Amino acid sequence: MREWRLAPMTYGMALALMVGWLLWVGKPVLLPIISAIVALYILTAAAEALVKVPLLGGAPLWARRLLVLLAFTLSVALLFVLVITNFTRVAAALPGYEANLDRIVAGFADVFGFEDQPTWAALQAETFGRINTRQLITPLVQSIGGFGGTLFLIVLYVSFFVNERAHFARKLALAAGTPDKGARALEVLTRINERIGNYLLVKTLVNVVLGAASFVIMWLIGIEFALFWAVLIGFLNYIPYFGSMLGVLFPVLLSLAQFGSLGMAALSLVALAAAQIYVGGVLEPKLMGRAFNLSPLFVLLALAFWGALWGIPGAILAVPLTASLVIVLAEIPETRPAAIIMSANGRV
Repeated sequence: MREWRLAPMTYGMALALMVGWLLWVGKPVLLPIISAIVALYILTAAAEALVKVPLLGGAPLWARRLLVLLAFTLSVALLFVLVITNFTRVAAALPGYEANLDRIVAGFADVFGFEDQPTWAALQAETFGRINTRQLITPLVQSIGGFGGTLFLIVLYVSFFVNERAHFARKLALAAGTPDKGARALEVLTRINERIGNYLLVKTLVNVVLGAASFVIMWLIGIEFALFWAVLIGFLNYIPYFGSMLGVLFPVLLSLAQFGSLGMAALSLVALAAAQIYVGGVLEPKLMGRAFNLSPLFVLLALAFWGALWGIPGAILAVPLTASLVIVLAEIPETRPAAIIMSANGRV
């Protein structure tokens, strides 16, 4: 009897390990495909939302989908150009901040009573100077090239997915065999599409608002590369809990090096954090509704799992993938208890 109970657990663990290994090995292939599927949800929800726009509401569905697809392609191209341009500009501007960093180091030396005040050059020689920058820059340049290739594949896959989506529901109903099974499969698919599409569309709109507010704040303060940091803040905000903090860290550190003043860095931190708190604590919960029906604990577990597998892209995809999993588990009687536990309020 005990051996009979252990057999399913053993098979389950073996299956989980095999799936995890396949996800790890198949990252170069699976990441662009899953990213394209997630982008497809956003574009589909955006195309349907255009019905409420006065000038575009009367356009046929295919025209609205084509419009959002073209806008998505243009946005991806601009994002790649923005990353490449600002990467070189930030690297070129860093040596000019040395005098400001010297003042900061000297100020700390006075506070702590060091007799020989260190300079930034001395600290750099003892810390960053010991690092082989060529060995670091080469993989970074290669990763940027890989980033561009991934963006190209995402756009390519999205284009084909948009065309395939028009016929997918009919083929799914035929593949199910019976009309009842086909209707059930379409119902599950519709729930997934609505839940994930609404979540991603609202999250994207919230991130655009956050990025715009952050840009205005950094522009008023005078932080360099404000547009690049604003896009980064909005993009990282797809990662729950940690993404917003990580996005603010970079411009705050740059303001410290740019102005050489702890006061300006503190002002940047307070202003950007205020925008994050308003968007994350007021605007996002008001707009999100039931689209985000996941337990915070399982969100953290999903972030840890997908982040360990695929890094930052995995952390961004963690919530949509987990929400889809909960909806599917809820439709299977044997796994419905697991879906209830993973949900935020027990209603799935």
